[in-house]
This record gives sequence, C-alpha cells and structure tokens, in this order.
Amino acid sequence: KFCRGETDISGASRPILKKEMEDCRAAGIEYFELPVAFDALTVVINPKNSFIKQLTVAEMKKMWEPGAQGKVTRWNQVNPAWPDAPIKLFGPGADSGTFDYFTEAVVGKSKSSRGDFTASEDDNVLVQGVSRDVNGLGYFGYAYYIENKDKLKAVPIVNEKGQPVEPSMEAVLKGTYSPLARPIFIYVNAKSLAKPEVKEFVEYYMKHGGKLAREVKYVPLPDSAYTVGMEHIQKGKKGTVFGGHAEVGVTIEELLKREAKL
Repeated sequence: KFCRGETDISGASRPILKKEMEDCRAAGIEYFELPVAFDALTVVINPKNSFIKQLTVAEMKKMWEPGAQGKVTRWNQVNPAWPDAPIKLFGPGADSGTFDYFTEAVVGKSKSSRGDFTASEDDNVLVQGVSRDVNGLGYFGYAYYIENKDKLKAVPIVNEKGQPVEPSMEAVLKGTYSPLARPIFIYVNAKSLAKPEVKEFVEYYMKHGGKLAREVKYVPLPDSAYTVGMEHIQKGKKGTVFGGHAEVGVTIEELLKREAKL
C-alpha cells in the first residue's frame, strides 16, 4: 500500500526490500527512511523447560530450516543431549517483518522456513502456545516477552564470539546480542510531508521517539539519531541506507554511521 501511495507512513520491523523499492520507483513514490529504535528478537521457551540453557544459530537453523519440515520433530534430533520429546514450534506468520528478519538471521535466507509450526500474526497466540506446552519454543519482539515474562523464559543466544547473551536493552546497546538485534523504522512518503498533520506527526515522533521507545520496551537510539532523521527530511535526503535485503547483525553504531553518510 505504501509503495502504491495509499498510505503516508509505514512502520517496518526490517529495512525496505528490493521488490518494494522497485514498486515505489514504478509508482513514483519517494520516501524517507527513519530509524526509530532497536529491538531484540527474543526466543522463548516454557519456564518448566530445564534442558535448553542457551541456543546457537546452528541449533535454531536445524529446528527452523525448510528441510526440517516433517523430519526434525524431536528435541534430541537437534542436540543429542536433549530429551526424546516432541518439538512444538510457534512463530509469526509469513507476512511479518519479524518472520523475515528471523529467517534471514537463522536460516540465512529471508522467508525460508519450515511450514509445520503454529503461525500467528497475533503474538498472544504464540505466548499462550509456549506457556501451555513444556516442549514449546517460539520467537517475537522483546517488548512482548517483557509483557509476558512471568509465563515464559527467554533463551540466551550464542553470538559470533561464542558468548551466550540474554536479550536486554544493555546487550543491544553494547552490540553483544547478535544476530537477533534489529533496527526498526518508519518510512515516510516524501509527498505526504506537504500535509501539515503528517509533518507534525513525524516531527513529534522524532522529538519524543527515544522516550516512547523506552516506555514500550524497545531500545531507544541515541538522541543524535533522531536529530539526523529530522535533518534528512529538512535537507531532502531520501532513500535507504540498506541494499534491499533483510540485512542481519547491523549494530546501532553501524546504523548511525550509515545514516550520517546518506
């Protein structure tokens, strides 16, 4: 809808994709890309699960890759130290930016996933599923985990340095929660900024973005990031600093460097 010019602003939990960039270009839609916060995608298990202490990307790939469908169905197939018990997976549906980012980070290709899991665009369904099944495992944004942390356990993820790291604001800011930390954005149709209500909304968003991100348990960007976003609008610096695919492992620092060069 955004690329057809039907909406003024689009919230996005991943950077704009090549196909969307082409659609925007074809429809003559120019846009501003404004990073608004960082999120820690959180892998959750049932609190009664005593065998998963941490997860590597390789273990998650074994569980989620398309080739696992109908084949990898017991925990001991992922790790022989784990019990011979059924794996029950829960995750966002294929229309979700979270699904895009997770599959890119874990399987190595966006939207590449086994299909035999309980999929829902409603995170409540995923929370209920994992909290009711001792063999359940799912993933969604950090804010949703925090809201439900009495019913779920977050799994420390082993980063590229071999350190198991729990999701937290501090770990995202330090760049150690990798590869499941991701930037989130708003994309603003450049023409729509001529509407006073859109301009005012975006200015409000940039002015209060950090405070609001913290309130809803996203990781705020440094104040300078919001200032740079507003400067891009004032100077007409349109477009994206990403290459059209769901890039993985970009730190806050790296994102800010790219934005500064736009």
